[in-house]
This record gives sequence, C-alpha cells and structure tokens, in this order.
Amino acid sequence: MEPVAGSTPIETPDVSGAYPRLGRAQIELLGRAGTSRATSAGEVLIQEGTFDADFFVILQGTVLVVEGLHASDGRQAAELGPGTRILEVHGPGRFLGELGLVEGQPAFVSTMSAEAGEVLQISGDELRRAVLTDAAVGETILRAYLQRRILLISAGAGMRIVGSRFSRDTLRILEFAAANRLPHLLVDLEDDEQAQSILDRAGILADELPAVVLNASQVLKNPSNADLALAMGLRAVKEHSATYDLMVIGAGPAGLAAAVYAASDGLSVVLKEGFAVGGQAGTSSRIENFLGFPAGISGGELTERAIIQARKFKVQINVACRARNIELKDGRIRAEFIESGPASSRAALLATGVHYRRLPVPGLEKFEGISVFYAATVHEARLCGFQPVTVVGGGNSAGQAALFLAGTAAPVRLVLRGADLRAGMSRYLAERIEADPGIEVLLGANIVGLDGSGALERIVVDLGATGEQRVFDSRYLFVFIGAKPYTDWLQGSVALDDDGFVLTGADLQDLPAGFSHLGRRRLPLETSVPGMFAAGDVRHGSVKRVTAAAGEGSTAVAMIHEHLRLLRDGPASVRRSGGQ
Repeated sequence: MEPVAGSTPIETPDVSGAYPRLGRAQIELLGRAGTSRATSAGEVLIQEGTFDADFFVILQGTVLVVEGLHASDGRQAAELGPGTRILEVHGPGRFLGELGLVEGQPAFVSTMSAEAGEVLQISGDELRRAVLTDAAVGETILRAYLQRRILLISAGAGMRIVGSRFSRDTLRILEFAAANRLPHLLVDLEDDEQAQSILDRAGILADELPAVVLNASQVLKNPSNADLALAMGLRAVKEHSATYDLMVIGAGPAGLAAAVYAASDGLSVVLKEGFAVGGQAGTSSRIENFLGFPAGISGGELTERAIIQARKFKVQINVACRARNIELKDGRIRAEFIESGPASSRAALLATGVHYRRLPVPGLEKFEGISVFYAATVHEARLCGFQPVTVVGGGNSAGQAALFLAGTAAPVRLVLRGADLRAGMSRYLAERIEADPGIEVLLGANIVGLDGSGALERIVVDLGATGEQRVFDSRYLFVFIGAKPYTDWLQGSVALDDDGFVLTGADLQDLPAGFSHLGRRRLPLETSVPGMFAAGDVRHGSVKRVTAAAGEGSTAVAMIHEHLRLLRDGPASVRRSGGQ
C-alpha cells in the first residue's frame, strides 16, 4: 500500500514522556547545527540496521516509525507491505530516533514520511554534542530516548532472533541481548508461523540457526557474543595497539564510575566487560536508595546514562571480552581476553563483580533460560505476562524483583529460608512487599523440586517449620540467593581470600617484594600487585550496594593518579611529598 493512501494516521499519544514536543526555543537552538529541508511522501529518513543516522525534528507533516521496511536507498520512496508494522506516528514538534543514536548503535527501526513535509536535519555527531553539552535540550532528548528504548523492548521490536527456544545457542543470544538492553524478539521455530518465511527470505539454512536478522540485508548466522557485540556497536575495537593509562576490567557501577572519572581527568581508558555493561545493577528493576533519585532509578537507565558519560570522555568500551589472565611485566600490566586481543596499561582496576548462585534443585539446568532466570528486567516481565512466578531470595535484589514483577500484574510468590523478611532486606523494601496484595511471602521455606514439560509448570516447596511440602503453580522462577565473585581467572595472579574475593590494602598483611622499588606503602584499594587495584563487589570487605561500588570506583581513581605520578617521577617524589 502507498504510505499516503487514505486519511492521515493518528499521532501516537505521549503517555510516558517518550514523545515530547520541542518548544520553539529548543528547535531554534538545534537549528544552529542543522539544516531545514523538504521531505517527500514515502521518503525514508532512517533505515533500520544503519549506523550514524541523522537526527530529525519534524517541522511539517507526519512521520511513521516502522519495522520491516524494505528500501535500498535512504532517499527512496518506500511502501508499507506484508511484514511491515507501524509502531509510532509523529507530527510537528516531535523528534525521531532512540537511544542507539547517541550510543553508536545501529537503528533498530525505520522512519518514513507519510506525506510531504519539512524536517530539521542534524548530523549524529552534532546531536551527541547537544545531548552532552546543552542542558536546555539535551536532557529532554535523553529522557525521551531512554523511555523509547524501554518501549521498543516491550513491543518486541528490533532485531529478530530466529531459532528454537530449546536451543542453548538461542538462549545464549537471548540472554546477551536482554542483558545489554538491545531491542529484540524471539521468532521461535517451534510455534511461530513467521519463522519459515523469515528463513526463506534471508536464505538461512536449518544448520545455520540460530540467526540474528538485523534487517533485510544483514543476517548473523549463529553469532558468538563477540560477533553480536561488534555488529551492535558494543565493541570499540578488536585489537589494542597502544598502552593505556588505565585498563578497567568489569563494567558494573564500580568500573563505570572509575572509567568516567579517570577519562574526565584526561587519562586514556579502556573498559573491558565480559558480558553486559551494568553488571548485576544493570538488571535491577528499580534502585530506590541511590543518592539524588528520590523516586528511584532503574538499573538500566543508570547504566545507559553512565555509558553516554563514558563515551563523552572517549572511554574505549568493549563488551563480550572475558578476561583470561593478567600480569605485571616490565612495568606494564598486560591482560589477555577470550575473543579479543590483549591489552596493556600502566594501571588496572579489577571490578568484575559477582554472579548469583544457582539453586541446588535437581533438574534446574533444563529450565534455565527458558523458565529460570537470574535477573528481572523488562524482557523477562514481558515473558511472564499474567502467569504465576516465584522469586527466591531474602536480599534487596529479590525484593526489588518481586515488586517489579508484581507491578506488571503477575502473581508473585516470594520464597526465603529465613524467618524474618527484614533480616537481609532494606526496611523500605520489606514494608512495600508486605503491603502489596500481589505478593505472597513464604518464610522459612525452600524449593526442593521443579516440574514441567519443556517449560516450568510447578514447584515443590518445603515449608520447614511444619515439615509440610506443597506444590504451587509457577511458570517462571527468579533466583537471587547470594553471590560468588568473578575471580577464577585471577587465581595465582593476585591474593584472594578463602571465598575468592580480592584482598586489598590493610587486608594484605605483608608487603610483597614488588612494592620495594616503589618506595611507598600499598594504597588502600591496591591489590598484592603494584598498580593493580580492585573496587566494588569483587573486593573483600566491600559494601554490597550500588552507591558503595560507584564510590569505590571513583575513589580508586585518586589512588591510580598517585601510582601513575610515581611511575612518571620516580620514588624521590614520594619522599618529597612525605610518603613512606
């Protein structure tokens, strides 16, 4: 059908702050960096799958946001046909694009003019400058883009992951996309009628599955996480030719804070992350005790804002680079990574965080990724719908997940071993859970069995005090039962405690020989290796809170500056400054 046929489509209402209308002063401000031009009916302004798209403000006419649009040229008139879905409709005063435009990711949807009109066109580089430097318009655009990303994920828009939900590789790609907040939808071979037509159109064979379809001409066949990260703009480079001032390994709150502070001070910084930027905090539905956000902030939004800050200060961000080993040699720290070349630096920060422990229940592994999850994000909430879910754990992460899932109308059962909800959970969370009619709390209880055909259907719970076992319907299970540090790769490289956490500062009794030539004491967040620091949850004795991790990351930068100064000026500078 022709895009201009029939009546003008009705504009999408702005019910969530995702589609604000810019005022005259804001448009005039943006106009200094852009050009006004006419558009024709059916003109494609942004084509899904393309990088470095321009930014558009609609001055006259109506623009459609669609997915599945086929057009070989960005200025070519396009038609809406089978497989094309209109997601949004916008009129004068609104602007186009979403979060990927400021984060260097490809466009996940297309935009086209529904009729002849006029737009203000600005390059992506100029948009990023405006977002980062002009408060008058930048915060409006950024808030809208953050909300649009959530809406795209909720709508199942973006790249198509074609495969079987029973395939380990399909589940791996789904988990990676969800953890990195990439808009996507599973086209399940088992029961989705679109699957075969997508395979035929893209020329994908059965033994090449799962596949990730970015657009009509871009298909990744069973990509590794590293391949997908490169395709989605999550990796800056494959190889590192230079030595950095600072290498940060781990991109949770501690690593992000350190990278931002160090780079803003003028240090060259590379940030390496094994799986997803944001770490465990990035999967939190809402952090309500983060300073400066009285209404709370989602872990996803906090992470995306930090990513934009890091890019502003030229941090090299590389995702899907899992560390293999690290050593100090000839005055430089060198680390090797799986599916990535080595990197070297003058100082390093270990901020790899922790991962949640698995529930010791027989048969758990066959439901993982299908019905059993270790994070509660928009992606998992969309899967749950109105079906009954169970959350296991007595800490803040479990409490936040229970409240978030209950807020989406799913009936939630919270199971914890302890007899007191407040023993391991913040008081405000416990009070909200007790007041929520959608959450049933089972104290002194343990899950001892899981049952289901293909997917989870029921759980068996030992009620402890009574010795009774009961069976409950549960389509999904969320597990938050404690954490283990990501330090297996550090064995033999730095000193660890008995539980695998990194020892730093005063927790290390003896001063290793490596420090003798430096003429100084070990710094508080420094490990047993000179110039190698640790911060956040991975560090022995750390406070397991988002704000504490971010604080440690920024504090470590001051110590890193001291170390780098010593490398530059020599031990005499320590004696002159009164060091010991």
